[in-house]
Amino acid sequence: MQELRLAAIGSGMIVHAVLSHVKETPGVTLEAVYSRSRETGEALARECGCKKVYTSLEAMLLDPAVNTVYIASPNLLHFAQAKQALQAGKHVICEKPFVPTRAQAQTLINLAKEKGLLLAEAVPTPHLPNFPLLRKLLPEIGPIRLVLANYTQYSARYDKLRGGEKPNIFNPALAGGCLMDINFYNVYLNVALFGAPQSAAYYPNIYPGAADTSGVFVMQYASFISTNAGAKDARGKSFFTVEGERGSIEIENGANGLQRIHLLTAEKDEMLNEQPHPDRWYYEVCSLTKCFLDEDRETLDALLQTTLQTVTVMETARKNAGLRFPCDDSPQADG
Repeated sequence: MQELRLAAIGSGMIVHAVLSHVKETPGVTLEAVYSRSRETGEALARECGCKKVYTSLEAMLLDPAVNTVYIASPNLLHFAQAKQALQAGKHVICEKPFVPTRAQAQTLINLAKEKGLLLAEAVPTPHLPNFPLLRKLLPEIGPIRLVLANYTQYSARYDKLRGGEKPNIFNPALAGGCLMDINFYNVYLNVALFGAPQSAAYYPNIYPGAADTSGVFVMQYASFISTNAGAKDARGKSFFTVEGERGSIEIENGANGLQRIHLLTAEKDEMLNEQPHPDRWYYEVCSLTKCFLDEDRETLDALLQTTLQTVTVMETARKNAGLRFPCDDSPQADG
């Protein structure tokens, strides 16, 4: 592929962050913006220097200048929009969380393969320089016995929820909730580092009439247990710590971003960082752009396997916890 010519769906904070790096990354340009609201779409287009704004998804997908669709809409819309884009012959980059169910994830993976198209989940974690460093350091702390993680980020939208509104992020009808938002990063990092767990359980705090606003996700591996807390209704310190028989590794400020890594053993006490750029989305945009331009299907397939495992473990645990989404009740994958 000579150039990624993106069409963006969505206008949230992550979209602005990602598209800011698209402007400075060789090989990728923003060709079009889609929004149901022309005013919102035009505001994003002006910010990004893009001339095309669509309020019809069908019309956007007919644009021959667009070869890749970046999807950052509410969670429940990801599957239908990604499927529609693939059917239209477009490559797809879909924001985290990819989709709510394994059936949907597998359907998209199969469809992309059938049509010879590229597909990826937009999550910074595996693209960060500190991720391979973290993997390299794990043997130094010996056999792992505990993983302890917390991602707490008090949300202004929680105040809106308490005030009687139902923001998208806390709306189960749109596959919202803390697990599908910030605790996702904890679960994803576990799967990326250690593979799928033997079992998992989620213990949520569910706001009446809404989704989970916080909770603890427990993952049981063969020789260790991983406990992952996430909260959008509390204030606290975020961290991700792996404890082994010979030492520990702590990620400063938690799983999202993999900032500085503290290695502590009997022989070493080191603070390590191979990410000079402060913005995690910079690395994601650069890495995915290269994968797509090179049509590196081997790397993208490996990333999709991590995505599929993450979707599977999250779906099973949240359903067992009583958190259900509209697509869960559909007899077909396209929910």
